[in-house]
Amino acid sequence: MNTAYPVRVDAELDEPLSRWLWLVKWLLALPHYLILALLWIAYPFVGLAAFFAILVTGRYPRSLFEFTVGVLRWSFRVQYYSYAALGTDRYPPFTFGDVPEYPARLQVEYPQRLSRGLVLVKWWLLALPQLIIVGLFVGGGTWLFTRPGRDDFTWAAGGLVGILVLIAAIILLFTGKYPRPLFDFILGLDRWVLRVAAYVSLLTDRYPPFRLDLGGSEPSGPAPSPEPLTQPPPGSAAEPGTPPFSPPTTPPPSGSGPAATGWTGGRIAAAVCGAVLVLFSTGLLSGGSALMWADRNQRDADGYFSASAPFNASGYALASDPVQLHGLGTGGPDLAAIVGDTRIRATAVDAAQGVFIGIAPAASAARYLAGVEHTTVTDFGDRGAVGVDNPGGALATPPQLAGIWAGQASGPGTQSVAWPVRDGDWTVVVMNSDGSRGVAVDAEAGATVPAIGWLSVLLVVAGVVFLAGGVACIWLAARGASGHRARTPVPVAGGDPGDRGRAP
Repeated sequence: MNTAYPVRVDAELDEPLSRWLWLVKWLLALPHYLILALLWIAYPFVGLAAFFAILVTGRYPRSLFEFTVGVLRWSFRVQYYSYAALGTDRYPPFTFGDVPEYPARLQVEYPQRLSRGLVLVKWWLLALPQLIIVGLFVGGGTWLFTRPGRDDFTWAAGGLVGILVLIAAIILLFTGKYPRPLFDFILGLDRWVLRVAAYVSLLTDRYPPFRLDLGGSEPSGPAPSPEPLTQPPPGSAAEPGTPPFSPPTTPPPSGSGPAATGWTGGRIAAAVCGAVLVLFSTGLLSGGSALMWADRNQRDADGYFSASAPFNASGYALASDPVQLHGLGTGGPDLAAIVGDTRIRATAVDAAQGVFIGIAPAASAARYLAGVEHTTVTDFGDRGAVGVDNPGGALATPPQLAGIWAGQASGPGTQSVAWPVRDGDWTVVVMNSDGSRGVAVDAEAGATVPAIGWLSVLLVVAGVVFLAGGVACIWLAARGASGHRARTPVPVAGGDPGDRGRAP
């Protein structure tokens, strides 16, 4: 009985490899990427046609089968050349067909019959556990920061295969050698991905094994045990008391099988943990580097980070939503040390009009503006402010005489209020300096944020620590697997049983 999986992935590490070529393979492979982009547009439609053909006839039309396998094979060769393995510098051929002399091959056994019922569920429901695993291998990643809202962004790092290939590329760059244990591990991941891809593409009904088959060659099924010969070979005489003759057992090829590779469960787990640490470190390093760059390049001449927007109000004042600052100096976060000094600037659109800026406790500002027509600003950005209009009348008291302000500025041109962060609920109010109706200003809010400096250093140091730990885990796992392979005894065919297990 043939127990080999019908999707066969074989690859050979095509050494020697160039130290530098991998830096430009993305450019060299561009013609393949363009063609494959068109082929992958057609791929799902071919799969849909095959789906209905299998559902009706129980057979995968040969021409559609060859197209589907051809696209997978072509993609595997290009990815093996580029950034799913970097296993060869030989340029991939432009063909669907199998090229035996190319160091990366994908072969799929044509199924004579396929289940009509299974085709309804295998490509999504049954494959779901495998797709989750494959997502970790080739995509997924670790999301490190997400901010919902108008300016969404996410920091993330890529899949396990990409991280391991990057490590292999860096080692290749400095040493000129591709670590064989790392290659075996990457090919095991690629093989798993291709098996799942073939299953989801309806090319086989055999469920992909939850097994990491390492190395460039497919593992063969268990060989049948040879039957002992009850008769001696022709031309020989059996001596009394001689046990039945059995042929010598052929030793397995060197470097085959899990024991010979040295990749035990513990070493695989260490390599995966190391890759996850490296994955996480990329986010920390990129975030810390971005903060360092901002700390040195995004401050104005006075050392503030700031954002500006135009503001308009038909009433007598613009007021911010209350800013709540609680727990400062009472065991809570030291927000003053994090945010530093804040600054509010405003310039009237009409150069002849003066501007008033005031910062007051929220309750005092609410009493002052009670019954006054004004706009409460709830959000602002480059396109302007979003606010709520509050109906009412004119100001009863000029702003300069209100006596409620913790910080204020008034006059023509640009006015600015610098204010150290304090505990409490605070409201910023902007008006015309004469208290007249209709406020139109260009306003800016900024803060010194002294914490960015040490926070960026902390992120970079943490990223370096995670990176070093991840590389150490992967190196120790690969070193252990390589050392195991070097120590694996070579069995001797025939001879004295006492000689078996010793190197010849």
